[in-house]
Amino acid sequence: MFNNKKLFLNKNIIITGGTGTFGQAFVKTVLDNLKPNKLIILSRDENKQYLMAEKFSKHPKFKCLRFFIGDVRDESRLEMAMRDVDYVVHAAALKHVPVAEYNPFECIKTNVYGAENIVNAAIKTKVKKVIALSTDKAANPINLYGASKLASDKIFVAANNLTGGKTLFSVVRYGNVIGSRGSVILLYKKLIDENSSFLPITDPRMTRFWISVESGVDFVLSSMSIMLGGEIFIPKIPSAKITDIATAMGPSLKQKIIGIRNGEKLHETMINNDDARNTLTLKNKYIIIPSNEDRHFSTLTKLGAKKVKENFCYQSDKNPETLNLNQVKKILHKFLKF
Repeated sequence: MFNNKKLFLNKNIIITGGTGTFGQAFVKTVLDNLKPNKLIILSRDENKQYLMAEKFSKHPKFKCLRFFIGDVRDESRLEMAMRDVDYVVHAAALKHVPVAEYNPFECIKTNVYGAENIVNAAIKTKVKKVIALSTDKAANPINLYGASKLASDKIFVAANNLTGGKTLFSVVRYGNVIGSRGSVILLYKKLIDENSSFLPITDPRMTRFWISVESGVDFVLSSMSIMLGGEIFIPKIPSAKITDIATAMGPSLKQKIIGIRNGEKLHETMINNDDARNTLTLKNKYIIIPSNEDRHFSTLTKLGAKKVKENFCYQSDKNPETLNLNQVKKILHKFLKF
């Protein structure tokens, strides 16, 4: 659990996409463990904001919450929302792969134009730090969602060239969140609840990185506390076979091969061979630092960071921390009580 009590102390924070799976967990963690002045939840859906306000209404720090209707596509609205804000956590995204493939320009408007709007608004309102959530699909992308998030990552890293260090921008990149909306785990649970006779498998060789939403929140907070601007932070997390997840959830059910969906990979990559040249390893994370940034290297090596080996690649099927079936069962039970 993240334990830097001074982070956000008496500060104003905004989280975009704040009513989503990550946003709700982020708000809970901040309210439970930290002492911000204001925590602003920005999202497009008034009903989700109403339900979220009801959910947190009994929390002793509820009064610091502000609910702000807005869209990252609207730069002027972002500027208004970021007035007097110290820190921005950018979690808003159009992230379902098939939806993005079918509605490509809508994906671009939110994920790419939205990133540029966040950068512009943060600079104009003199925000101190911005950290943006990315995805393993941004490394060597083959689908539009991944390509749009790669573009977003590049926008945030490059934004540090515009500010002279007055506003810092960094990125967090991680894998599938256990039990998040749209995840295969929730699909399997739905099918099991409906007494399905089988669970669909796109390809029996498929592997994915997995992280709990609580671990994702802790990772974002710990990364924000050490960011210098321009880094891409990647957690060291386990991988699992999709077939093991299906077996753990429905041991008596058949597994039906349905074929890989449009834009889907067999295995995900979070650091490719080319990025390895600028990658450091530190405790529970990898850090891709900007090219030719001696300041990042010297500062992070003082914290114990070291360069990764030549031709290093962080890929879900080659991950030394790959879960076996029993470990998958334990994780599902721990985080989903399944």
